Amino acid sequence: MARDYYGTLGVSKDASDQEIKRAYRKLARELHPDVNPSEDAQQKFGEVTTAYEVLSDPQKRKVVDLGGDPMDGGAGAGGGRGGGDPFSGFGGLGDIMDAFFGGAGGGGRGRGPRSRVQPGSDALIRLQLTLEECATGIDKEIAVDTAVLCDECRGAGMGENGSVATCDTCGGQGEVQSVQRSFLGQVVTARPCPACQGLGEKITDPCRKCSGDGRVRARRNVSTKIPAGVGDGMRIRLSGQGEVGPGGGPAGDLYVEIDEEPNEVFERQGNDLHCRLRIPMTSAALGASVPLETLIDGEVDVEIEPGTQPETELVFTGKGMPRLRSSGRVDGRGDLHVHVDVVVPSKVDEEQADLIRQLAKLRGEEAPELAGSGAHRGGLFSKLRAKK
Repeated sequence: MARDYYGTLGVSKDASDQEIKRAYRKLARELHPDVNPSEDAQQKFGEVTTAYEVLSDPQKRKVVDLGGDPMDGGAGAGGGRGGGDPFSGFGGLGDIMDAFFGGAGGGGRGRGPRSRVQPGSDALIRLQLTLEECATGIDKEIAVDTAVLCDECRGAGMGENGSVATCDTCGGQGEVQSVQRSFLGQVVTARPCPACQGLGEKITDPCRKCSGDGRVRARRNVSTKIPAGVGDGMRIRLSGQGEVGPGGGPAGDLYVEIDEEPNEVFERQGNDLHCRLRIPMTSAALGASVPLETLIDGEVDVEIEPGTQPETELVFTGKGMPRLRSSGRVDGRGDLHVHVDVVVPSKVDEEQADLIRQLAKLRGEEAPELAGSGAHRGGLFSKLRAKK
C-alpha cells in the first residue's frame, strides 16, 4: 500500500510547491532531534523528511498522484508487477536508448535533483583517561566542535523573506547534460548542476548566519558516562550527537575513542594488572608485610613470606580491571600480579660487611658453589645453588 505523503506533511493533493515547503519547515522545527529528542519525534522527523523529498521532486510526485510509491520502485497505475510496460519505471525503452545513444528526444534522462536535506556524518573525538578512571568509570563533560542546527533558520536555510526558486541553469533538474558523438552514435552524459549543486533550486534570500546551509559549526558540551573497564582504543557511541546534516538533516553519531594514559605503578595487560615490588634482601629472608595502594580496593597488604626468592610472583585474584562485555555490562574482574624484586645492596660499610660475613660463616656459605651439571641443567654456568 502506497504511503500517504500528503497526509504526512498535512497538505492537500493540489498543494503548491511553496505550501509543501512551508509545511515541511514547520514540522521540521517541531520534530528535529536537536529540538525534540524523543524517539517518536525522531521517527516522525524521518517520515516528514522522506515525504518532502518525494513531493518536492516533480517526477516522484507524479508517481504518487498515479497511486504508486516511488520509494518502493514506483509501482502505480499500470506499473505493478502483474504486467504493463516492463520499462515503465524508467519512462520507456526509448528513453533508455536515448540516455546512451541520443535520439529524437534530444537528450537522456538523469536521476533528477537531490534533496537539500541530507543526513549528517559521524564524528570522532579522542578522550584521555587515567588508568584509575578506566578502572572505576566516570561521568565526563566532553567539548566537541561539530555542525549544529542553525538557530536562526532552524535548518531551512532561508532568511526572513526567503523563498525557493527553480534553478535557471538546469531548469529544476539538478543536473546538466552534454552530448558527445562516438562510433556508436550520440552519447549523453549528465553531471550535477554547478549553479545549484544538484538541488534543482536556489534560495532567493539565504540565511545570513549559515549562508543557506541550514547548519553552523559550534562548540558544545556533551555528557557521557564512561563505563568501568574501558581500555585504550575502545570507542563509545553516542547516537545522534554527531554532525547535523545539510539542510538541517538528522545528525550522525559521535564516537568517543579512549586514550588510556600510562600509570606509574601498574601496567595493564588485558584485564590483569601487573606491578613490581622492590624489597631489601633482609625482608626477603625474614619476611614482611608491605602495604600496596590499589586502583579500586584501596590499600591491601602484600605478605612477603620468609625466604622469598627474586622474581617471585604473587597473584591477587579478582583485584584487577573490570571485565567489560560488548553489551557494556561488567562481568567480573581480572587479577593483580605483584612481581617481587629483591634488592641487594651495592655498597656496605665495614660493620655491615662483618655482619654479612658472620651470617655467611653460620650458613656455611663462605665460598659459593656452581649448581648442577650436564646439558639438561644448563651447563656449567647455571644458577648458584642457595644452601640452607
